[in-house]
Amino acid sequence: MSPLAYGLTPKMKPISPKRTAVIAALDIGTSKIACLIARLRPHPPQDVLPRRSHAVDIIGFAHTGSRGIKAGTVIDLSDAEEAVRHAVDLAERSARCQIDSVIVSLSAGRLGSELFNASVDVPGGTVSDRDIERALAAGSQCSVREGRVVLHALPTGFSLDDARGIREPRGMLAHRFGVDLHIVTSDIAAPKNLIFAVERCHLAVEAMVASPYVAGLACLADEETDLGAALIDLGAGTTTIAVFSGGRFIHADGFAVGGQHITMDIARGLSASLYDAERIKTFYGSVIAGSVDERDMIAVPPVGVDEREPPQFVSRASLTRIIKPRVEEILEMARDRLAASPFAAEPRARIVLTGGASQLTGLPELASRILGRHVRLGRPLGIAGLPEAAKGAAFAVSAGLVVYPQAAHLEHFQPRRTRYLMTGTGGYVARVGRWLRESF
Repeated sequence: MSPLAYGLTPKMKPISPKRTAVIAALDIGTSKIACLIARLRPHPPQDVLPRRSHAVDIIGFAHTGSRGIKAGTVIDLSDAEEAVRHAVDLAERSARCQIDSVIVSLSAGRLGSELFNASVDVPGGTVSDRDIERALAAGSQCSVREGRVVLHALPTGFSLDDARGIREPRGMLAHRFGVDLHIVTSDIAAPKNLIFAVERCHLAVEAMVASPYVAGLACLADEETDLGAALIDLGAGTTTIAVFSGGRFIHADGFAVGGQHITMDIARGLSASLYDAERIKTFYGSVIAGSVDERDMIAVPPVGVDEREPPQFVSRASLTRIIKPRVEEILEMARDRLAASPFAAEPRARIVLTGGASQLTGLPELASRILGRHVRLGRPLGIAGLPEAAKGAAFAVSAGLVVYPQAAHLEHFQPRRTRYLMTGTGGYVARVGRWLRESF
């Protein structure tokens, strides 16, 4: 039976710090679908990223335009399935290997955070891994609510009897062991249909993770997560937020406004097609007007099939006047969400921007003014083999998905005998057999 029936998304088995593993990641967004296949090799701790137990080498990469997805949610199952199949096929060809399971990101479903406490008796008097697993499992189950699904149940602190603030409880003496949990949830419909679309491609969902969390794993230095930082992922259909402090992920939030809304504003303002509006935003988009922008003209192709109709010309300044109000709205919404989060108590914490919409010229400067914090643009750190096109902020979530297995041990994993949901996927031979049965 699907774990979603119990209010929990799939969780992957933690990888051994001493073993090499090949994993696959699938970032299904509103504007693009990216598939990465990576080899994780054990390595000694680094000075820059000491919490990573493995080096990450990308051996397969592909991204295609997204279809059947709006605001991170499946709206056309057939289109979404076809787009996922195409991206996975290209990545498998690039890696010259077959995959049967993927780690999937989630940005939709009104991400939200709650704090819970769970405690268990310690039969042996000494806290063991089993006691920690029982406490995490109890916390995950008690946080389940109707209509919502648990994405993450991450410990933020431990207690032994009456002593709180314990950082590493293993091996310590106590009669009762407690854990403070940060629970990240979403509406159940978004992950349910995303998993269904992936499994129709004969792929198992190994784990489902919140997009801003994994973007933070990819782009934040350990010092930033220790001192406090907020990551804002400006996607095409959603803007999602993750707050880190004390080396832990402590808050998540999100809303369904993103870069695609900027594109639609441009299309309306310039009477252009969505395709041309996206191209104009990518090449000329800015939130800061320059001294010559009134004289610098941009050609806008006409909407229609009459090739003889001449293009119209607009100034860069006019384009900026269309883009800036929407960007300010998104940043102000993010500011209000952060003000209601634990981030408000960290006056010196910085903000890191990721996502395709974060690449607009002048955005970090505008964000710093509106958010009142030091702001920088994030990019994936410590990942070898990424193509040049994927080294920027637009692929932060995709890169974070291949880093996530190193953090999977922080969450409770329930051993399972069968794969999730309906497909019961096996290896490559099983996938070929299913394809033959369905096609002939």
